[in-house]
Amino acid sequence: MILYPAIDLKDGACVRLKLGDMNEATVYNADPAAQARAFRDIGFPWLHVVDLNGAFAGRSVNGAAVDAILAVVAPGMRVQLGGGIRDLAAIEAWLGKGISRVILGTVALREPDLVKAAAKAFPGCVVVGIDARGGKVAVEGWAESAELTATELARRFEDAGVAAIVYTDIDRDGVLKGLNLPATLELARAVSIPVIASGGLASMDDIEALSQPDMAILDGAITGRALYDGRLDPRAALDRLAGLHAPSGS
Repeated sequence: MILYPAIDLKDGACVRLKLGDMNEATVYNADPAAQARAFRDIGFPWLHVVDLNGAFAGRSVNGAAVDAILAVVAPGMRVQLGGGIRDLAAIEAWLGKGISRVILGTVALREPDLVKAAAKAFPGCVVVGIDARGGKVAVEGWAESAELTATELARRFEDAGVAAIVYTDIDRDGVLKGLNLPATLELARAVSIPVIASGGLASMDDIEALSQPDMAILDGAITGRALYDGRLDPRAALDRLAGLHAPSGS
């Protein structure tokens, strides 16, 4: 199972939001590249990066910070990037720069055919980001909610060739309440696409829960604030999850 450390970018800095509120941002590192290097040196195989400004703007805003991250993590760490990636040109550009996987969120709801075309054009490189509040999908940097459930949206991409789904429970994101594993498992069981849990990972208790046999269906989990606040020992967490089944590989 893969543990993905998260770098959320706002105004060029590494931050964490509380419940997805851009006005509730805590700056953890003004140098995202240095943070990425630290995660690489710990031994994380993957890095999860989100351009928060880009998610609201509908285009990449923190591109310089992402470029700096890519310059320091290769070749030991792979990067998946989301936030403001809304067309095939942007997808191709980021993959060309060395991003391993792009995460498509808003367009997954607004333009599902674009996601399917991208997954076909770039096999193994497209991830669908499904963010939910109260079980309903939220888009545009979580500023808008839809009437569609997470499972209904995920099922639209069965057999489309997407590499994974990142499922984020917004009500838990950044507040250290623990992962919403029942909802995440429900989604994972409803589709054949590998699912990554996101939002709320708080401590080694969550890591222990993820290590249980019934969690083998999950691809992995994303951790943010718990790492930055020192609530999670990264090496202990990696050791605990090492060797556990990860459907999409590492």
